[in-house]
Parts: sequence; structure tokens; C-alpha cells
Amino acid sequence: MSDHDDKTRAATIFDVARLAGVSHQTVSRVLNDLPNVRPATRARVEQAIKQLRYVPSPAARALVTRRTRTLGLIVTGAPDYGPSSTALHFNEAARDARYAVITASMLETDAASMRSTAELLVRQNVEAIVLIAAQRAALDALDGIELGVPIIAVASEDRGEMHRVWLDQYAGARLAVEHLIALGHREIRHVAGPTNAMDAAERVRGWSAALGEHGLPAREPLVGDWSPGSGYVHGRALAGDPDMTAVFVSNDQMALGVMHALAEAGRSVPGDVSVVGFDDIPEAAFFAPPLTTIRQDFDALGRDAMAGVLAVLGDDDRMPAPRVPDLVVRTSTAAPTRDRAAVTS
Repeated sequence: MSDHDDKTRAATIFDVARLAGVSHQTVSRVLNDLPNVRPATRARVEQAIKQLRYVPSPAARALVTRRTRTLGLIVTGAPDYGPSSTALHFNEAARDARYAVITASMLETDAASMRSTAELLVRQNVEAIVLIAAQRAALDALDGIELGVPIIAVASEDRGEMHRVWLDQYAGARLAVEHLIALGHREIRHVAGPTNAMDAAERVRGWSAALGEHGLPAREPLVGDWSPGSGYVHGRALAGDPDMTAVFVSNDQMALGVMHALAEAGRSVPGDVSVVGFDDIPEAAFFAPPLTTIRQDFDALGRDAMAGVLAVLGDDDRMPAPRVPDLVVRTSTAAPTRDRAAVTS
């Protein structure tokens, strides 16, 4: 957005909150002339409203008066294991807190569809919306629009003004690569997820950073689409590289395809090539061989999303701290074979 656009667009409740140094719920309390706002805070909010020439919308005025114990949940992208598991555990946490959840699942994340879905949930009198966002476009579509209810994003990148809970994909990727480096691998390739996926980008960043810190080359990642089929295609290409001894794959499904392609090409795992995945899907322990992977606690992430909702509705902007995934070592990784010439001859 240009400087001109920043100056000419209408101020939102989030702009007022940022300038006054308070939550947007506090701004709404001032707009509705409700108690429990300190005089100094009220004066600061009123000054920010005047300075920004903010004109509150009906939705903004209604923000703190709506108590329906109903939440909205928007899940974007394909029904993959991670987002689906997070949504399930968020619903369980909401039920434990005596909230009902209205869920909207969306394959497309264009701005018009995202906004119409969010507005539909608002018309259902939800108190807050949780957005499980796989792609940046989902966050960008709802950033800065004034719905009158807070949005808590489950997203691995920090974009815009939304509250956010997340699992640290960057740290997880570093764990995977550090494990391979500790085993003695020096040529570690990467099969990445889609370029528009925030998780995939963070994992690429962690892979590259870990290699760089050890003075190891980061070859151009091979970009997949999260499916075993795309992993298989890239596995066939990697099988022809005699120098590569390890592959960090951005999810377990693609890792399955990579391992199948390597086996077809006569390269054993982990004898010739070590493979690390990401997610620890239930099937990962039963791959042949069982997959070393990065375990994400989607149960905890769903509960963190609900904790974030309760914090924001309680006029507290502090979100749960990000969680770091765990390395699960199985038998798809081992030290590289010392005599590479003998292996590839």
C-alpha cells in the first residue's frame, strides 16, 4: 500500500487502538460509553479518535455488547491433516468453554469470498472469528476490515494487525536439518510445499538457515503441492543425484512419495538416502521404513486458538506463546554411507 493510500483510507478501530496503545475492545468500550475504563485511558482513546477523524461503524459500536457464546471458524485450503486436526481440537476446546462454533471451510481464498464468509458469520452474531490460514491471501483478505468482532489467526507468518497463535515452523525445520547434519550429511536437499503456503515458506527459511550456519550449500528447493504424487515426481529427480545423501521434505505425505521413488530407483532409505518429513501424521510410524519427522502438536494449537479467543474477549491482547515442534527419530535417517563410490557404482 502506498503512502497516499495510507493517508486517504478511512481509519479503523484497529488504527485507533494502535495509536492509543490499547486493545480494540477498549476502544469499543469507550465508543459505547461503558464503565471499567480508566479516565486516563478513556482520554487517550478519545484523543486518538479525534486525531484520526475516526467515524465508528455500527459493527464497531456493537463489539462489546454482543454475548452469544457463539464463535466463527474459517478453515482455508485443502482438508489436510494439520488444519483439520487444529480445527477439531479448537472445537473441543470451545465446547469445553461452553461456546458453540459455526464453521466455514473454504478452498478458495480470494478477498471477495473471504470477506463475504466473515460477514456471514458476523450476521450469525458470533463473538469472535478464528481463521485457520494456510495461505497468505487468507490473512490479507481480512486484514484491516472492520467486522466488529476480533479475529484470531492460526498462521505461521505475522501479517497485518490480527491476533495470532502458531507453531514455529522455522524452528521445526531447523531441528530436522540439524538432525541430518549431526548424522554427518552435507548434501541435504529440500522438497518444499507450495510457494503461496506460509508453513512451506517458513520451513524453507529454516532449512536454508541451518545449512548456512554450517557452511553447507542450499540447492534450489523442489516445489511440491503437499501430495504424495508430487513427492514421487521430485523423488525420481533426486534419485539421479549421486552426491545427495539426505532429503528434508516439507510434509509427511510428500515424504511418502519421495521414499517410494527412491526405492523404485534402487536407492535404499536410509542406506543411501536419509529422509525427514514434517507433521508426524498417524501413518508416519508405519511407512517402510518408519519416518523420522517433525511432530506438530495440533491438539495444543487448537487449544491455544481458543485461549486466544478467551483472552481477547476478556480485553487481554496477550496471545499464547508459539510452540516449537518436536523431532521424532525413526529409522528413515542414519549416518551417510562412507564410500559413496561403492554405493553408486
